[in-house]
Amino acid sequence: MSCSRLLASTRAACLCALALFGAASALSQSLVLTQTIDLPGVKGRIDHLDIDLEGNRLFVAALAAGSLEVVDLRTGRRIARFARLSEPQGVAYLPAHQRVVVASGGSGRVEAYESVPSAVASVGSLDDADNIRLDARSDRLYVGYGHALAVLDAHTLALKGRIALPGHPEAFELEPSGRRVFVNVPSAAQIAVVDRDTGTVASTWQVTGAAGNFAMALDGPSNRLYIAARRPALLQAYDTRTGQRVAELPICADADDLFHDVLRRQLYVVCGQGVVDVVRERGIDRFEAAEQLPTSPGARTGLFVPRLSTLFVAVPAHAGTAAQIRAYTVR
Repeated sequence: MSCSRLLASTRAACLCALALFGAASALSQSLVLTQTIDLPGVKGRIDHLDIDLEGNRLFVAALAAGSLEVVDLRTGRRIARFARLSEPQGVAYLPAHQRVVVASGGSGRVEAYESVPSAVASVGSLDDADNIRLDARSDRLYVGYGHALAVLDAHTLALKGRIALPGHPEAFELEPSGRRVFVNVPSAAQIAVVDRDTGTVASTWQVTGAAGNFAMALDGPSNRLYIAARRPALLQAYDTRTGQRVAELPICADADDLFHDVLRRQLYVVCGQGVVDVVRERGIDRFEAAEQLPTSPGARTGLFVPRLSTLFVAVPAHAGTAAQIRAYTVR
């Protein structure tokens, strides 16, 4: 059964979504909890994650605790903590430089760290510095901040350019085989399409029928861009060749991360409601809400690592329980 193209405001969409989730509950889950890692002393909101695949290390931006947590995935233990950060939000590991880069919204600084808890490179004046993406081809970093994207040299963090936007950028994705950057700008109800070569906004796609387009995922080979909106909670798919919306589906509430699994042709929606929705492709622009995996209230960020077939979910601390990283293997 498919709910593609149905509007969330209609009774039919609600009934269809409920029927799909009900049917899925009778099936075995494709996400299996295989590892739980405690983060003692980490309180409050946890933001984004990244991974060092060769070193088997996971980096966790503990926003409210003001720290970057470093986890050894072999032993399932925290092995380091970079403290005294001011609201760390974005994090990116750079394999070519063997450094981790952290964007702190409170201080407006982006800093690079190696093996010691002192920055080896930094740049400031990036108000509300947030998400980070690496363009490996040009060895540059794109950082969302204020009402713009900053372009940084990946090694020195020298500022190479600023790209003005109509509002604060949330999630954004770099086109792997092209020159575009797709940027969620929820305050303007837009997806801004940035040209990396010219450093300008080439076009904007209006987000209609929903607000709060925070999370994003890109399927470059299929020319599909996915966003997760919050009001109402909807997954929307766009054709990147035309900018037209081609599908829509109700999803879980308070989505903050969204990942596309190209091998299995499915998406993982990480929601602060305390669940992960698994949305499967059933044909061209036909989608099915196939599973809903319970996590924990406030667990709204994560990281899908295709090479490990693993979805990591950040779970904030609750009364009597420590903050955790939960690893779900995709079967």
